[in-house]
Amino acid sequence: MFTVEKTSELLRCLESPVDLPKILRKRKFLKEALLQRTPRLTCRVAVLGGSTSAQVKSALEVFLLNRAIKPEFYESEYGRFSEEVLFDNPELEAFQPQVVYIHTSYRNLRTLPSVGATLKDSNIAVEQELARFRAIWKKLGERFPSCTIIQNNFELPAQRPLGNLEAGCHSGRVTFVNRLNFGFAEAASNNSKLFINDIQSIAADLGSEKWFDANYWFSYKLAATPFACAAIGSSLANIIAALYGCTRKCLILDLDNTLWGGVVGDDGVANLKLGSETALSESYLDFQHYVKELKARGILLAVCSKNEESAALDGLRHPDGVLRPEDFAVIKANWSPKHENIAEIAATLNIGLDSLVFVDDNPAERDIVRQNLPQVLVPEVGADPSQFATILERSGCFEVVSVNDEDLQRTRYYEENNVREQLQAGFKDYGEFLASLQMEGEVKPFCPVYLDRITQLTNKTNQFNCTTRRYTRAEIDQIAEDPRYIHLYGRLKDRFGDHGLISVVVGEIEGDALHIVLWLMSCRVLKRGMEDAMMNVLERHCQARGLRKVVGVYAPTPKNTMVAGLYGQLGFKKISEEPSGATTWHYHLPAECSLRNHSIEVEVK
Repeated sequence: MFTVEKTSELLRCLESPVDLPKILRKRKFLKEALLQRTPRLTCRVAVLGGSTSAQVKSALEVFLLNRAIKPEFYESEYGRFSEEVLFDNPELEAFQPQVVYIHTSYRNLRTLPSVGATLKDSNIAVEQELARFRAIWKKLGERFPSCTIIQNNFELPAQRPLGNLEAGCHSGRVTFVNRLNFGFAEAASNNSKLFINDIQSIAADLGSEKWFDANYWFSYKLAATPFACAAIGSSLANIIAALYGCTRKCLILDLDNTLWGGVVGDDGVANLKLGSETALSESYLDFQHYVKELKARGILLAVCSKNEESAALDGLRHPDGVLRPEDFAVIKANWSPKHENIAEIAATLNIGLDSLVFVDDNPAERDIVRQNLPQVLVPEVGADPSQFATILERSGCFEVVSVNDEDLQRTRYYEENNVREQLQAGFKDYGEFLASLQMEGEVKPFCPVYLDRITQLTNKTNQFNCTTRRYTRAEIDQIAEDPRYIHLYGRLKDRFGDHGLISVVVGEIEGDALHIVLWLMSCRVLKRGMEDAMMNVLERHCQARGLRKVVGVYAPTPKNTMVAGLYGQLGFKKISEEPSGATTWHYHLPAECSLRNHSIEVEVK
């Protein structure tokens, strides 16, 4: 058994910046230590290799366990990635993978152009390779409709017979690989079940000397070095974690010597190092640009700084900075311990501590937060601002598999909620407050334009979530097409703004009953009556299908106690309760629909 201290020390190698050599040496011990934790979910992963894949699989297992995902693996024989898919395979059929990873590389290309090949020759070769992989993806979709496919693109070749001309002529191998990678990217953009593991970028990041070693290929059929295989495993784990919502939502930032050089309270705004005057000031500006991009794609930003609030706000208004006070959902600038402020930020945003990332140049502050809030990710960013963005990027904590309208508007949602909370303080009667919001809802069956957002909600919502089941986009697609299911999404807006898509209900029909397998709602619309509106519409759909009963299940987790009594509040009768606290509820459908919602004007279909 590992002591808490030894486990913590050992697992530090998995934090950003990741210590790949140590992970390679300590894989067995890391796995044992991580298995002491209780995983949030399990995932069946089929690894279909164009080269020996054991090293990648081993690294992937460690990185997934570190994300609280326990994998089960099916691994093909070396080089049989296409045969495993295109021909009958009872073992793979029995495994029923949730994720299929195709571990191919430059070594698996069959139709490399020869020196002097014409444009026509090159076009034919590219199309032949693309057609081969399209056939694999199509067959996987037919055999396993609810599985997600992760496909490597291709690293650039180690040898370039034409030298630099490789990148600029039709017969160049570099040109050929780049065209293939573009074709893979296009395929992924048109296939919601296909995702690219960008090994071209990973290889460029590591460098060819750390990626290639011909001896490993000739001796062991390893297309990349063990070191590179560990990096591939890390990248794969990031994608799978993102598919299941095991990523972070909020970046909390220190200010002094993190977003700018100097101490704003002592040096004054005019003397801060921020801008393009020096290498140091430009490094801080570059990091601010990176953070601004994270915010633009939906990551919430917050400040946690030991400063007077007025000084902090002055620093955020620096004329050469790009981050402004309005970019942050919460600003905590005071002299309280940072771990206390961080806990308050999580409470204010109504998200878990395991959704937070904290960046601070001060190693003492980083350690204090780690010790007091172990759920918060605290990258070891060091004190060099030129490296902050790179280290944060390599952590994979903000990996994304899609970006939707709700992501782009997330900070605005929180700003509008602050206005609503201020308005609520002026009302003594809560019903009058709800009426003053002039809420309008939309509750309809799933439609293609919202499937990414629905998938995202199923994987990120923890508090108002009766069963906490997780679904990939491929599985949501299956539900949307299956007549055995009743599926509804809910949108809500009011006079202050549009909340977007904030609720999902899925039920499976069995006989004359609908069994609710998923009911969730974003916490930013709690106590608005949206659950009543959803139940009203669900009841109508059940009656239209001739059903007589609705069955609901509450499966308790450490985070979802708020919905323990949801079904009782909606008129269900509790049928059973297990020692774990799980409960089952029945609702017998009346002849006419009940009217529960009185605050939201609902558009239905």
